[in-house]
Amino acid sequence: MVNINDIKKIREITGISVEAVRKALENAGGKIEEALDLLKKRGIEVAAKKSERETGQGLIFSYIHSNGKIGVLLKLLCETDFVAHNEQFKELGHELSLHIAAMNPKSIEELLAQPYVRDQDLTVDDLVKNYIAKIGENIKISDFYRSEI
Repeated sequence: MVNINDIKKIREITGISVEAVRKALENAGGKIEEALDLLKKRGIEVAAKKSERETGQGLIFSYIHSNGKIGVLLKLLCETDFVAHNEQFKELGHELSLHIAAMNPKSIEELLAQPYVRDQDLTVDDLVKNYIAKIGENIKISDFYRSEI
């Protein structure tokens, strides 16, 4: 039997559906850490399956640092206009923009390989894959521009 409080806790951490969290907990024998590992592996698998799907929609995100001396423009793509206006997609765009401002990557490849500024245990690529698993569509960073005075 799976504890409902454990389901809530994992759902708050991951944003993944209750059913997926319940199955992961069952497969992990009720152990939260093992369930999180299973969900992470599942997210990577989901992202790999969706990686070839076309990303013809998306949004452009902007961020200006509080000192007014660093600015970022980010072009983030997804499969549908519906997802482009989803709050989780917008959250990802904002988080990526903040990361770019803080870490100053020179290319998309470098950006994806960097440890995520808010969680050093994740790379930016892992972060994007986690959102792909949550949202259910392919997401790609198309382009970004960072300027600093």
